[in-house]
Amino acid sequence: MSRFLLGRLAATIPVLLGVWFLVFMMLHLVPGDPVKIMLADFQTSPEQVVLLRSQLHLNDPLPKQFARFVANAARGDLGLSIRSKRPVRTEIAENLGATLQLAVAALVIAIVVGVTLGMIAAIHQNGWLDFGPMLLALCGVSMPSFWLGLLLIFFFSLRLGWFPATGAGDLKHLVLPALTLGLSASAIIARLTRSSMLEVLRQEYMTTARAKGLRETRVLIQHGFKNALIPVVTIFGLQFGSLMAGTVIVETVFARPGIGRLIVTAILAKDFPMVQGIVLLIATTYVVVNLLVDISYGILDPRIRVGG
Repeated sequence: MSRFLLGRLAATIPVLLGVWFLVFMMLHLVPGDPVKIMLADFQTSPEQVVLLRSQLHLNDPLPKQFARFVANAARGDLGLSIRSKRPVRTEIAENLGATLQLAVAALVIAIVVGVTLGMIAAIHQNGWLDFGPMLLALCGVSMPSFWLGLLLIFFFSLRLGWFPATGAGDLKHLVLPALTLGLSASAIIARLTRSSMLEVLRQEYMTTARAKGLRETRVLIQHGFKNALIPVVTIFGLQFGSLMAGTVIVETVFARPGIGRLIVTAILAKDFPMVQGIVLLIATTYVVVNLLVDISYGILDPRIRVGG
């Protein structure tokens, strides 16, 4: 197992460095002078332009800049915000909790709803309990999250008054944003769960388990669902990354504090260090989550662990 873990960790390092390099190049791929773009909304003197360029080390050779960027990022130093003059790390830390709360709540909804609908559809293949959930899944995949969010606000907030439309606070403020993110993700999970479960139901060991006299519920859960779980777990990891990115839209629609609204504000203010820091955080989280998913394969299926 330790060899398997070391192998996965070693494979992740170049991926992480590649992601960090792409984030680092954001500042250098902007058309025009990035310093003048950042200071476009301020009355500045040529001395201030030179000072900011020096603070961002833009006069150094590109390899030296990247080495400094990696070293600083590794210890959590993401620079200063152009807009607020505060450390980027501090502002991200103040908003990260609300975003993680939303992403985790949405992932729980996506897993519970998606896996349940997928299992029901697979067990009742070609019946109305198959077509119904898959029709809902198709609607979920097709509907943009901002449109679903507006519909939920209209019905459950403006018409019924059950939940607040905007803001953050108690759990009531979390329900509609989490549903907006979670229901969209659950559609993809439901379709993959159904497909994976149907593949497993055709296997001979399922017939053998039934022939032994095991109850159908035990056959489906113990022998079927566990073996169908590996491709579904892959989607869990991918969807968590998508949910982190999706908070940009949902937090804006519901006027919630968080990383999503912070990056929108930073983009509008041309605050490149803040944008760079948030994109780096989301990208690194995506890589780490997929590493954890990769490791979980070895736990679910020992053959992968031995082969890796």
